[in-house]
Amino acid sequence: MAVEQQARGTAGTARRRSRRDEILEIAVGLFAARGYHGVSMDDVGAAAGVTGPALYHHFAGKEAMLVAALVPVSEGLLAGGRERAAGHPDDPRGALESLIDFHVEFALANPAVIALHLHELDRMPDEPRRRIRRLQRMYVEEWVTVLTALHPGLPDGAARVLAHAAFGLMNSTPFLGGEVDRRRRAELLRGATLAALLAPTDPT
Repeated sequence: MAVEQQARGTAGTARRRSRRDEILEIAVGLFAARGYHGVSMDDVGAAAGVTGPALYHHFAGKEAMLVAALVPVSEGLLAGGRERAAGHPDDPRGALESLIDFHVEFALANPAVIALHLHELDRMPDEPRRRIRRLQRMYVEEWVTVLTALHPGLPDGAARVLAHAAFGLMNSTPFLGGEVDRRRRAELLRGATLAALLAPTDPT
């Protein structure tokens, strides 16, 4: 999953959006590596090979970059989670496996975005931060619905604890080294998350 998915328009518009996405990806990497306050617009422009005026043509400033990086990701997670869960209406085990596959692929493809979210979300303006939190809660509820169907009698609150624990496991990708190849990392993350969420639970 790309940092930001854009609908394709005319050829010229697609080229402009593509360049914008490249700049955003560079900015996300810098923010994740140095921290939001450790990166200036000049740093982003230098890394992207873009002059100041051209950079501000795409983004009003660092805050706008942060919003552009994090809001579409939360929207994409919710849309993808809903699609995966809906694909297995009478099979909670299949729905859970599909949700795990989806989130693991996202986490492996976007470690910098995850790191940025973990460390910089609270620096966002109130409105987009609230929007992201709301999208996140809705995404969690997709997992809660599946988990309570899989474990009859499990309270919603307990299912939320399990869902957040699973996210913590899968979202560990920013901290994983390169000694294990991507395919094996995906297998390990999927297997560990599935085992944790399939474990028998006491409804009380």
